Amino acid sequence: MEREKLYRLLRLGLEKGASDIHFQVGYLPLYRFHGELVELRYKVLTPQDTEEIVRILIEHDPLGQDLDFNERDLAFELPGEGRFRVNISRQRRFFNIVLRVIPLQIKTFGDLNLPAVLGDIAQVRRGYVLVTGPTGMGKSTTLATMLNEVNRLRKSKIVTVEDPIEFVFTHDRSIITQREIGTDTNSFPDALRAALRQDPDVIMVGEMRDLETVDTSLKAAETGHLVFSTIHTADVASTISRLVSFFPSEEHLQVRARLADNLKAVVSLRLLVNKKQNGRVPAVEVMRSTRSIRECIKDPARTHEITEYIARGRGEHMQTFDQHLLDLLKANKITMEAALNTASNPTDFQTRLEMEGLIEEDGEVDTKPAEPFDIETDQRF
Repeated sequence: MEREKLYRLLRLGLEKGASDIHFQVGYLPLYRFHGELVELRYKVLTPQDTEEIVRILIEHDPLGQDLDFNERDLAFELPGEGRFRVNISRQRRFFNIVLRVIPLQIKTFGDLNLPAVLGDIAQVRRGYVLVTGPTGMGKSTTLATMLNEVNRLRKSKIVTVEDPIEFVFTHDRSIITQREIGTDTNSFPDALRAALRQDPDVIMVGEMRDLETVDTSLKAAETGHLVFSTIHTADVASTISRLVSFFPSEEHLQVRARLADNLKAVVSLRLLVNKKQNGRVPAVEVMRSTRSIRECIKDPARTHEITEYIARGRGEHMQTFDQHLLDLLKANKITMEAALNTASNPTDFQTRLEMEGLIEEDGEVDTKPAEPFDIETDQRF
């Protein structure tokens, strides 16, 4: 595949608002829109096509340009147009490429329909703040917006450790150092230990992957730094259990005490297709540290009570998923079906809807779902 044809395929994803682009042997190029995969009527890709795509993508990769590998993660940029987080793997000997689209401009909380309380959380001076959710739910985008809020409002030193670097920050009031695993440092723990010697105020770790990363991140929070990170968990309560599970069982109570002292907030995300079927909106669970929640974190027998205390904490701008889903439903932003399918406790959620008289036919929506796009190969390609 020629370089310019690849660039046109990537530009198409940027122009149409795709979240991911897939190139796989034996398939048409695939674009993910609002959670759904859509084929581009271009041509079925051959092994030669995907190999040529890989050669172009790794052309400037510090790990080298040889094709003798099975998996690789990297970042790729169309200068001035967009960035992509790239995963290259092999399936049945042939290359398979998936590119996650990363906008050049970091969006605001309002742009992303995120609760304003996330701006308050970003201004915490020390401690541990986690953004959680399944893959593709907007963790990196949300974290970038929170970091940019720090950058916009505070004179501070921010160090990020990422694999690979996704959003590229520009200096505002803060000084920002962005380090990439494999290029600038060997591992998350190595980079974290080095970061502690770089006079940071804020440290962002791309992902909590292993015991050493979690432990070093906690130590950074304990020594007075603000640490942001992400983890693949479904909600707040499961986040606590997951963090503790990294450690040996004999250390669990001690780790719970450390988390109770340092965990300032957890923001959990789920993306839903909006009512107009032309975009997605986030449902967000927000936990902030209170004395009751700290006690629940310390005591494994009470971890399940965290959700109940979040539900009672709307005065502190906390909310459960189901509370936010109800808000979105009342605001006519999502359908009843989407809300029930996403609810943490569908039975209780339906009972709440019935109590509030909300179980009824959805109202009409004027905007039609966007049609799958088609491009004539003899025009652009």
